[in-house]
Order: sequence, then C-alpha cells, then structure tokens
Amino acid sequence: MSTTSVQLYSVREAFAEDPADTLARLAGIGFTQVEPFGLAEHAEILRTALPEHGLTAPTAHAKLVGTDQDAVFAAAVACGVGVVIDPYVPPEQWENEADVAATATALNAAAKKAADLGLAVGYHNHWWELQNSFGGRSALEVFAELLDPELVLEVDTYWAAAGGADAPALLDRLGDRVIALHVKDGDLATDASGQVPAGQGRVPVADVLAASPDALRVIEFDAYDGDMFEGLATSYAYVTGAAR
Repeated sequence: MSTTSVQLYSVREAFAEDPADTLARLAGIGFTQVEPFGLAEHAEILRTALPEHGLTAPTAHAKLVGTDQDAVFAAAVACGVGVVIDPYVPPEQWENEADVAATATALNAAAKKAADLGLAVGYHNHWWELQNSFGGRSALEVFAELLDPELVLEVDTYWAAAGGADAPALLDRLGDRVIALHVKDGDLATDASGQVPAGQGRVPVADVLAASPDALRVIEFDAYDGDMFEGLATSYAYVTGAAR
C-alpha cells in the first residue's frame, strides 16, 4: 500500500523562517511523512522536530555525486531516513552515454557505502534525462540499466512529462526500480511556472499513480502562485482519494 509524503522544498521559505511551525502545518494537513532537502544542512532541526510533530522522513534529498557523502549519510542515520536521493545531476552530464555511465558508476559506489549503514541510495530526475536519448531510449532508461540492483529511482513525473515522456508508460518500463514518485501538476513549463494542484493540469496524475501503485507519493511544488499550504492540501486530498 502506497503512502503520501511531501517534499519540504515546496515550503522552503516558510521552513527557513520557522521550521517547527511549518512542520506543524504540514501535519495539520494530514501528512505523516516528509521528504527533506539539503539533509545534512537541516539535520539538527529535523532530528528533533520531526518526532515532535509525529512525522517521519523515509526519503530525503541530498547531493551525493562529488560531495561529502559521509556527512550526508550520518545525517540520514540521525534523522531516521532510509533512502538518500541525489536530486540533481546537471544537464550537460546527460548528453552522451559516457557521462551517463560515469554518473551511474558514482552512484553505485555511493550505494555500496550507504549499505554499510543500512541506507539505500536513489536518483531523482529532471526533464533533461528524458529529453536526451540514445538509440531511441531516454538517457534516464539507459542510466537505469547501468545501476546496481540495490539503487532505486524516484521519478519526478512532472519533469518526465515536461521532457516529453509518457509518464505512466515510463513508470511501466522502469518497474520496481521506482520506489517513489514526485507528484505535481501544471502546464509542463520547464521554468516551473504554472504549477497547479494535482489533477488540475496536464500531467495524467491518476494514470501515474495507477502505474506505480506501491511507490511512495511525494507531493511537491517547485513554485505556486497561490497559498502554498492550500495547494499542498488540495493535492493531498486528490492523491489520497478524498477529492475523487
């Protein structure tokens, strides 16, 4: 049975101003899980504030390629995070197969280090991993085939669609490798403008959820013109079925 989380990047400004109040408001919406970003930087507050508000963080975003992995993994252990997800490898690293392979090699090595601490490693896509293709297959799928079995994927279904992919079909092809989804909606602009609550835009959210029924559903906005907490609440209601 899938569960629903929220990416704290959505509320980054409120979190920076008052982390405890932000977490309390998310819990008030109904969230019991969150996905932190910048894990090592925020570990001190998260370690105590998450349990105070009845929240857990099964996944978190933290840069792994080319950074201090020991600090990241220590923060994950301290905060009860199980899967550390690298959120961003820049577009120029997805333009040829050699660079894609190098990223896979780096993350495979990170996964081995993480496993010693009881952690798993994942990767989160943007649109360029789907825009670029080799031999008729997206760079993301080429990358996935180079990953060791223990390494997982968090598919950002908005960015996948913005990159030209049929998101539900992509999820079908990637299969059980996908353990989490970023669920967001909008006009598919790559500058993140025009994002709307789930079910109100061009992403086939219902089909996305059906394609990966057991994946963790992580609601996110990169930007939103309305009240962010109201937008998150509307998305939460849709994803959890209350609005269907």
